[in-house]
Amino acid sequence: MRTTIDITLETTAKAVDALSEASPGLSRQKIKDAMTKGACWWTHKGKRLRLRRATKELKPGIRLQLFYDEKVLARKPEDPVLLEDLERYSVWFKPHGLLAQGSQWGDHCSLLRLAELNLDRPCYLIHRLDADAAGLMLIAHDPKAAGALSQCFSARTMTKRYRARVTGLIDAQDQLVDNPIEGKSAVSRVSTLATNEADQTSLVQVSIETGRKHQIRRHLAGLGHPIISDRLYGRAGGPPLQLLACYLEFDCPLNKRKLVFELPARLDSLEQG
Repeated sequence: MRTTIDITLETTAKAVDALSEASPGLSRQKIKDAMTKGACWWTHKGKRLRLRRATKELKPGIRLQLFYDEKVLARKPEDPVLLEDLERYSVWFKPHGLLAQGSQWGDHCSLLRLAELNLDRPCYLIHRLDADAAGLMLIAHDPKAAGALSQCFSARTMTKRYRARVTGLIDAQDQLVDNPIEGKSAVSRVSTLATNEADQTSLVQVSIETGRKHQIRRHLAGLGHPIISDRLYGRAGGPPLQLLACYLEFDCPLNKRKLVFELPARLDSLEQG
């Protein structure tokens, strides 16, 4: 079941009461659950925000929206792993299938929301990682930290390395791949780490100088070696997408130190491939 409720209150009412009256097909418990999971929005002082408190009393003129999707709300993602808490930002392992941030249909399946619940402090997205992929992500905890760290990514001063298991045998050493993506420059460098003749796969390391959408997936597929289980650019099925963000190195703009974060071996699923 998927439905959207969009109402503007004519009288003062609690959020759950207004939504329940507008959608008799949804029980109050289902509405409360959807609100808790971030599927309800209200417009407050010109800003559109998630509304989680079902008993919030709203005044006339408030616009209230509920985006209800049973399949989305029923998802139970694997929990992320907090690797380091540096106060103004933290380092996480995002598992396969977990979104970086939520959508209008909810945010309970997002790293941003789960980090917020885990640490009980504000969380700000700095960069993205495909939902199908897994690996290292940074989360900021104040706006200034978010801006400073985002600049490291946009200014290309952040060293980012990934590992991927791909189909076929590839022999590459710092091979440049610069095929444009959606009309924009995109630069990746590919090196072979190991090959497996028995199953005709290769383990590669990819460093990227730009961060275009699905850049690594597209570039490897363009070489004729799509990532294993890549449902978009290869063949779906089997294990999760065999792509890991495994290394971050940068000069921290907050503490003025060079920092290096590497994915712990216990979380490196590709090593078992």
